[in-house]
Amino acid sequence: MPIKIDIYMAEMCGSYHELNANLNRAIAELKASAEVVYHTVSYDEAISKGIKGSPSIWMNGKDAFEGSSSPGIM
Repeated sequence: MPIKIDIYMAEMCGSYHELNANLNRAIAELKASAEVVYHTVSYDEAISKGIKGSPSIWMNGKDAFEGSSSPGIM
C-alpha cells in the first residue's frame, strides 16, 4: 500500500522545487511506494484544516511535524 503524502503550501511559498526534489530523492532511496499530492491553500483554509506552516507535509492523514506550532500560514 503506498504512503499518501499531502503537501500543503501557500500560493507564494518558494519551497516547492527544493521540497519536490528532496521528497522524490527520499522516496527513490527508500524504494517506497508513495502518492504525493500538492495543495495550494489560503490562510483561512490552513486554519480550518489545522495546517501549521508552508509547506506542511502530511503522511497518511497526519502532520509529519505534529505539535510544532499554531495553525496558519504566512
